[in-house]
Amino acid sequence: MADVLAENLSGKAVMGSDGTELGMLYNITMNLKTGKLHDLLVSPHEEIHPDQFSFQQDEQGRFCVPVSRVQAVKDYIVVQR
Repeated sequence: MADVLAENLSGKAVMGSDGTELGMLYNITMNLKTGKLHDLLVSPHEEIHPDQFSFQQDEQGRFCVPVSRVQAVKDYIVVQR
């Protein structure tokens, strides 16, 4: 995948590989020592039921989507479900 600046990801919609809109990108977690990215924190749409997805959630109910599941970054961030 081509390099993408983090500032271009802010507020971008996140979609499952099956076309389901998950929500909006809230933030990205990383290891400060290594610089390795861990998870996308996704604020789910109100109509999304968390039990529909296998993603863990943080204390605020945001999905923690492993960066390894990102398939594409264009108009949407597409993640493997």
